[in-house]
Amino acid sequence: MLIDSHLHLVNEDYNIDKVIKRANDNGVKYLIVSGSDRVDNFLNIELLSNYDNIFFSVGFHPDCAGKVGDEDFSRLEKLILNKKVVAIGEIGLDYFHDKSNKDSQKELFVRQLEIAEKYDLPVVIHTRDAFLDTYDILKEHDVKGVIHCFSGSLEVALKYMDLGFYLGIGGVVTFKNSNLKNVIGKIGIEKVIFETDSPYLSPFRGEKNEPCNVKEVCLFVANLLGFSFEKVANITTSNAMKLFDLSSKI
Repeated sequence: MLIDSHLHLVNEDYNIDKVIKRANDNGVKYLIVSGSDRVDNFLNIELLSNYDNIFFSVGFHPDCAGKVGDEDFSRLEKLILNKKVVAIGEIGLDYFHDKSNKDSQKELFVRQLEIAEKYDLPVVIHTRDAFLDTYDILKEHDVKGVIHCFSGSLEVALKYMDLGFYLGIGGVVTFKNSNLKNVIGKIGIEKVIFETDSPYLSPFRGEKNEPCNVKEVCLFVANLLGFSFEKVANITTSNAMKLFDLSSKI
């Protein structure tokens, strides 16, 4: 059994039933659909809650900095009460596109970490060109979670792991020039969970990504480490089950 711990489905021009069937046919049993703004946080739950194998993370992406207010946070806390919400995310810092609003990004990030602490939920962290600030803020909060779409160095991986975080690994590890192969070769899979970030970052370059491709990531990592597919699937799935407390919700 495999889990896609981070993907986007709503508003992505998918035939959702067919996407779920292809995932199931490839051993991907559970999907965690990620929210990123006030619209898709709501729509994800509204449109997908009837699927037994779909769960949710809800939160405001750093792109939302300066655009959300108290009413938005009140609505977010109401969504958290849904039994299928398993995490706060994706949240974090992104200095790649805009460095001018660092303070508002940090304020948004911290406020959501405090919500995660309040409800004892894991966090799904988006961080891009912002390692030091992300790390320093996470150190100050009693949270667990995953670094979504991890693509950093071995040193960065170890620092996050020292905080107790898992690393979210997806199709990027299969890319020819990706340094993730070296990182995974050194750290193994004890703190790894798999994701696709569908529809982005397909292991098949130029194609739209789908949750079924978790199987391709698992096969690649198994071959990289010289492990059986079953061993890698079992360990990474167990990691995701533990982090998101899925056993209590299935």
